[in-house]
Amino acid sequence: MKKTLLAAALFGAAATSAFAVQAPEKYVLDASHSQILFSYNHLGYSTTWGMFSGFEGEIHFDQENPAASSVAVSMPLNSMFTGWQARFDHFMTKDFFDATEDETVSFKSTAIEVTGDTTAKITGDLTLNGVTKPVVLDAKLNQVGEHPMAKKPWAGFDATATVLRSDYNLGQFAPFVSDEVQIQISVEAMKADN
Repeated sequence: MKKTLLAAALFGAAATSAFAVQAPEKYVLDASHSQILFSYNHLGYSTTWGMFSGFEGEIHFDQENPAASSVAVSMPLNSMFTGWQARFDHFMTKDFFDATEDETVSFKSTAIEVTGDTTAKITGDLTLNGVTKPVVLDAKLNQVGEHPMAKKPWAGFDATATVLRSDYNLGQFAPFVSDEVQIQISVEAMKADN
């Protein structure tokens, strides 16, 4: 009887470990290789670009079940790069952000729908100018594997989205300056040490 109970206990323990659900692994963004570009049409004459880089964030990445993954990023609004100081200064006025020095932009995923072997739609809450609204990112896994120089697990992703700046109380001069803002994201992330 004792042998039977011991065998059952060992089998149960083995079965539990064999079928244990693996938690997503934590990756942190590589700030030196992560950028968010935004663009909009200016009066029909040109496309104007801006960028955020050097921001922080983390991805909880489940390679076996990508739908169980999540992402959260944030960046100071004043880290925006427009390429022209007068444009940046104007963005920080009451015409647009009327920003405080510590104001941030953030995105936190709420759902991930896998659409292909390397693609997904990531729904999340974008907080911008004190307004939080859902946004859907069309995302693509570029590569995952050991980084050739860092010798640790690494992952790279691209994503795109379109937002209406008027949704965030930033609609000044629309529709002459387009309300639609195109967003392009490219990030690298390294597996966290802990």
